[in-house]
Amino acid sequence: MEPDGLGRVLSDLLQPDNALIQQATAQLREAFRHPEVLPQLCQLLAGAPDPQIRQLAAVLLRRRLTKHWRKLSPEEQDRWVLGREGHQVSVALAQLAALLLRHQGLERWPQLLQLIQQGVRSPDPHHRQISLLVLSSALESDPEAFAPHYTALLRLFHSALGQRGQPGALYYGLRGLAAMAAGLGSDHLNLMRSLVPKVISAVRQLIPVNEVHASEAMEVFDELMESEVSVIVQHLSDVVSFCLEVASNRALGDALRVKALSTLSFLIKLRGKAVLKQRLLPPVLDALFPILSAEPPPGQLDAEDQENEDEGDEVSPPIPSCTGEPLPPRHPHFSPQVIDMLALHLPPEKLFPQLMPQLEPALRSPQPYERKAGLMVVAVLAEGCGDHIRTRHLQALLGVICRSLADENLVVRSAALFALGQFSENLQPDITAYAGEVLPLLLSYIGGVELARGGHLAKAYYALENFVESLGAGIEPFLPVLMEQTLGTLRGPGGPRPKELAISALGAIASAAQRAMGPYLPHVLEQLRRFLPPWTPPQPQCLRLPSPTETLGLLVRALGREAVGPLAEESCQLGLGLAEEQGDPDLRRCTYSLFAALSSVMGDDLAPHLPQITTLLLYSLKSTEGLVPPAGGTSSFLLFEDEEEEAEVEGEEDLDGEDDEEEEEELFGLSVESAYVDEKEDACTALGEIAANASVAFLPYLESCIPGVFQLLEFPHLGVRKAAYEALGQFCIALHRVCERDPSEPHAAALQRLLGVVLPAMVRAVHRERERLVAMAVLEVLGAVLTACRQEALRSPGHLAELCGALRAVLERKTACQDDGLDEEDEEDEEQAEYDAMLLEYAGEGIPALATAAGGDAFAPYFAGFLPLLLNKMKPSCSVAERSFAVGTLAETLGGLGRATAPFVPRLLPPFLAAARDSDPEVRSNGVFALGVLAEHGGEALHYPKILALLAGGSAQESSARVRDNICGAVARMILSQPQALPLSQVFPALLRSLPLTEDFEENKTVFRCISFLYENAPQQVPPHGGPGGKLGGLLFQWVMGTDLGGDAQVSLLSLLRHLSAHCPTEFQAALLALPPDASAQISGALSSA
Repeated sequence: MEPDGLGRVLSDLLQPDNALIQQATAQLREAFRHPEVLPQLCQLLAGAPDPQIRQLAAVLLRRRLTKHWRKLSPEEQDRWVLGREGHQVSVALAQLAALLLRHQGLERWPQLLQLIQQGVRSPDPHHRQISLLVLSSALESDPEAFAPHYTALLRLFHSALGQRGQPGALYYGLRGLAAMAAGLGSDHLNLMRSLVPKVISAVRQLIPVNEVHASEAMEVFDELMESEVSVIVQHLSDVVSFCLEVASNRALGDALRVKALSTLSFLIKLRGKAVLKQRLLPPVLDALFPILSAEPPPGQLDAEDQENEDEGDEVSPPIPSCTGEPLPPRHPHFSPQVIDMLALHLPPEKLFPQLMPQLEPALRSPQPYERKAGLMVVAVLAEGCGDHIRTRHLQALLGVICRSLADENLVVRSAALFALGQFSENLQPDITAYAGEVLPLLLSYIGGVELARGGHLAKAYYALENFVESLGAGIEPFLPVLMEQTLGTLRGPGGPRPKELAISALGAIASAAQRAMGPYLPHVLEQLRRFLPPWTPPQPQCLRLPSPTETLGLLVRALGREAVGPLAEESCQLGLGLAEEQGDPDLRRCTYSLFAALSSVMGDDLAPHLPQITTLLLYSLKSTEGLVPPAGGTSSFLLFEDEEEEAEVEGEEDLDGEDDEEEEEELFGLSVESAYVDEKEDACTALGEIAANASVAFLPYLESCIPGVFQLLEFPHLGVRKAAYEALGQFCIALHRVCERDPSEPHAAALQRLLGVVLPAMVRAVHRERERLVAMAVLEVLGAVLTACRQEALRSPGHLAELCGALRAVLERKTACQDDGLDEEDEEDEEQAEYDAMLLEYAGEGIPALATAAGGDAFAPYFAGFLPLLLNKMKPSCSVAERSFAVGTLAETLGGLGRATAPFVPRLLPPFLAAARDSDPEVRSNGVFALGVLAEHGGEALHYPKILALLAGGSAQESSARVRDNICGAVARMILSQPQALPLSQVFPALLRSLPLTEDFEENKTVFRCISFLYENAPQQVPPHGGPGGKLGGLLFQWVMGTDLGGDAQVSLLSLLRHLSAHCPTEFQAALLALPPDASAQISGALSSA
């Protein structure tokens, strides 16, 4: 094969076409049978015009030449490594040396470390630089090989980083130190502590010489922060000051300044409490606000405020949340990310007092970019400090945002739109109370934006979508005007961008309106058909297909089987056709969401399409599309190389069998374009949802799907990891449903096998996952699996203990995502970030699920271990959220413990009584509920007088409707449990006087059960306090006509009404005739169909 032919083969290997890649792989294997392939690769390396082909040729040469290394003598190896070559050649040789060392190990090249140490101490600057280059390359390739020598290497780095005037040596020294940071332990603590100042000095020396190298070298701070040895905490002030110094220096390039802010952001994420403890928050805020409000050069706008000439491009919100995609590399864009991290990882009670003196003047400033900065800060605070804003600042800050929508400056209005979108997304349900003011303002604003301003219009629709999604049923009064606006946009003139935004808004409106969207469905479908095949052939400049496809899926979810059932098959065929558009990951993602939505209305009827759907979804899970190798990386061979097959063909020895591990590690270093990440995430989500909704039909495909999802548990992007755990949980639930519908030994065994791998994986994730959002998702899906599978989830020995251990670790703040770098004695401050509190709440929700699944007797010993941890969070000094969480978790758990609650009554009654008297209504409500559950399951009625006295007094004085409703529920539970212990002639009339419930409708079920119980077991206690013709009958009829009853409550109520009609027919009919005719007919119909 000639070089040109070989070049074409390598070019084919780089194409996104699996068939072409397979063909080229076979051709390459054949070429490697002939010795002339090596010089041909050298020619391509030297002269191929395409840099990707040159890189691929270099990778192949490296892999082919590796086995010949051992034929060289030790002297030749040493001379080759430290030879005097050009810099690029030295880098390539160092990388090859690293690979060889990785395959052979230090024991087969013992002189290398000594050679490096001599070179670093050499008077020749070139030798020092090359030695550190080889060392850094070797450490980056296989740091564990050097673990026994870390102490010697740290001393070596002390020497290397102390030298001045040698930027190359400093650069490679910092890279080497970063590579070994993860393996440092307590034995290296003293050496590392004295090394950090030298690290800061070395980076500072690199900045004026090479900003790119300085930016890369700053990775050492991130690596040291993540290491088990908390050396950065001792030098936190110096590191923070250095980052702020670099970020604030306007003479430096954006990339370096952004890197400094990124390092600061990561530091806050991992060591937020240490930042507070060392009083570093004020200097951080002092430095950030000037960066935030920096103006662009005269006559220019920030990139985020410029209009995109291509209206078809997606316009992202100005600043994403912490889980969003990376921001453009400009410091004003990234600095809100630092504020976001402060909000996510610091207690609001500590952050706001120091932030508000900076924020309030910025919002009032005459300078537009200062006002913009203030609004951006307000926006990013909403996610991490939502509870604090809801309770203390919502009205004031929302007023500022709404007034800013009328600002004369476009950049301020854009920031206000983003802030409103963030508030709408994160401050539910409180923000819905302002719908009457916000929605007309937004609709008027959108109507006034020029259609040509696609970018700004996108920001306005971003705010509108987030706001209407937060409304839920509260959207109904605004539905006519919203539909008029969106449908009018679709019917009117204008380019594709405004229509795409209007279609996306229709999806958000449907998600909130649910069944109320029904009357508008024909009009919406009429418009969607204009933009979707097969009704409309593709045309140039038409709007992009993902938006109408996604909206169609949201309509299916909102309206359900009855409304969209006839369209299901048609929509499924549409999705299958669109998914074949291989070039658009965003379109594939939206079709996957459509398939998931269709599964919710089609169920097992989706079976004929599952072969094609699962093939598409698995392709996206396994696809390497969008993989981007790091700069200078050598991962291209992953697209085709199969070393084991090649070795078999050629009869060559695989060097230590380590190539597969190398490939996995290199793959982990790749980045992935965001659209492909979203595609993988949505493919995972769709697989899980389809499995749950079409469980029997999906069963033949389940086994083939599990490995693909499992592989994504270690994916670099947290959204994909989160979706993978959720999908595995759905698989377990789906298989359990199959067992319920079709019980058999094979199905039961399959469920146990699946639980046997999924539950341990979730336990590991709770302990080891560093991202709180992923840990919260794992805890949530774990609770769902326990609720669905119940005792089946705990059938395997050890599962109960392991799961309890994981939840305890969260409550004790001993998991990886709760490691803030402080010693236990520094953790006395009980205030915590809201997201940290949310993590505890997710763990708390798992405790009742475990109790119910295990049963009271089996769970009681574990509950004894949880009890002191939860009681500790009910102290008066704890926050309202903590007290409410603790008493609520304990109350819910007692329901699972059942009669095993009795031994714990003496420890639980006093804190529950205190909670029922708490100053906060939410805590009081949970405390009253807990007393009712304790009375229901606590055994002997010795504690009834205390509980009844408190409830009676509270009922007369209570101002909170929710607390009053819970008092009714608690009294009903006491009656159900031990009616003989209560003066029913006094208690029951008081209960009736407190009805109907007005806020906590979950307690309706308990109240109905109580009344029915008395009618059946103690009817003498009911008259004359209430018969079917008295207040009780009126209440029952009022309830059955209401819309606030859940399914269980409706069942209990109808059961009671049937009992009344059977035992008191005359009075019942009299009461029924007293109702309006339509109400009477509705109740009669409900009773006859029940």
